[in-house]
Amino acid sequence: MSNLRHWLWLSTRGPAPGMYAARLLEHFGTPEGAYFASEAAYDQVPDLPSKVRRALLDKDLTGADRILAQCDALDIRILTCQDAAYPQRLAQLDTAPCVLYVRGKLPQIDQEAAVAVVGARKASPYGVMAAGRMALDLARHGAVVVSGSAYGIDGAALRGALQGGGRVVSVLGNGIDVVYPPGHRDLYEDVAAHGALVSEYPPGTPPNGAHFPVRNRLIAGLSLGVLVVEGTQSSGSLITAKWALEQGRDVFAVPGGIDAPLSKGPNGLIRRGEAKLVQDAWDIIEEYHLLFPETLRPKAPLSRPAVQARLHKAGTVPGQPKPEPTRQPLENETEEAPLPPPPLAPLEDPRLVVDLRADPEAFPADQLDVLRALQSGESRSTDDLVEETGLPARRVLSALTLLQVRQMVTCHERRFTSLVDLQNDEQA
Repeated sequence: MSNLRHWLWLSTRGPAPGMYAARLLEHFGTPEGAYFASEAAYDQVPDLPSKVRRALLDKDLTGADRILAQCDALDIRILTCQDAAYPQRLAQLDTAPCVLYVRGKLPQIDQEAAVAVVGARKASPYGVMAAGRMALDLARHGAVVVSGSAYGIDGAALRGALQGGGRVVSVLGNGIDVVYPPGHRDLYEDVAAHGALVSEYPPGTPPNGAHFPVRNRLIAGLSLGVLVVEGTQSSGSLITAKWALEQGRDVFAVPGGIDAPLSKGPNGLIRRGEAKLVQDAWDIIEEYHLLFPETLRPKAPLSRPAVQARLHKAGTVPGQPKPEPTRQPLENETEEAPLPPPPLAPLEDPRLVVDLRADPEAFPADQLDVLRALQSGESRSTDDLVEETGLPARRVLSALTLLQVRQMVTCHERRFTSLVDLQNDEQA
């Protein structure tokens, strides 16, 4: 069995390390193989950013020892991708993290009908009600509800599922010991008692805007399907739906008013045939109940007063006072904007100049192909980039995610624009 210290070392190499761990393990076989490899060996790993290569040269295990001590003190379980309890549904992804941190009891995801419920942080009363009701009924039928931890739809879904007597999984964009948003401390404890808090980030990691779009791939990856309740066309919930489609998961959507801004996302998914329109939880359960006859238990719907009473108790019905900060920018950025790194500092020229002759390894191959396709200065959709680069949609999506984490690409209304001016590009 591999040394846990080496797993933790590998899981903390460079920016967005979880996106590259599977690639490194495929190349070197074990975390020890990656740890003891030479600089020349790292150069042989395809599409590995230079920042990750430099991080791999740091062989100090002090950080790994600190993480082990923190997890022991905080009763946080560490799962590696070789552990039997690590969800194979997640391990199948080529961007699967090599380490997960878990507080609580993680359901046996591979034997469960897990359904993600996602949507806007600044949800409408309709959205909060719909998320709570859907999650409550999904839980009553026996499904595991997966979500994030934000205010709005995430919180409503988790509380609704708990009121339905179900099990829940909340995937975080920060360390498990860091309560974010701060007003959800009680919800954190409830989730840990009736399910699990899960993160790929070690204890003490603060919330960061760049973490949440990367985190969204795990929400989709743990689930059989993703239910989008509310979100704009360029929201974080739509990014989760995109991850789900690329991962071969089902996508469902709650329809909304044609003039409601937060319904444009789910309505658009339905219009394009990318999501199944759902009006109640059974519209989702019927897709899976024959596959999971032992865990899914079709039940008669609750009366409207009974649903209202449970949701009111959970705090997911309009009108119930519940103190929440008016602004939590990090989660808001991911739920209301495409990919949310903090804005770049003002520059005389907003495009960053990268000399490829001076730094030929500035970008992995896929990211470089995407940037080349964006050099005209015109915005491009994901479909445009797939056509222009000739890359599979999955790889284009992964490259765009990482470029936005690096603040090299921006997105507006589902169209992407480069913030980089490539110079001395021999293939231009």
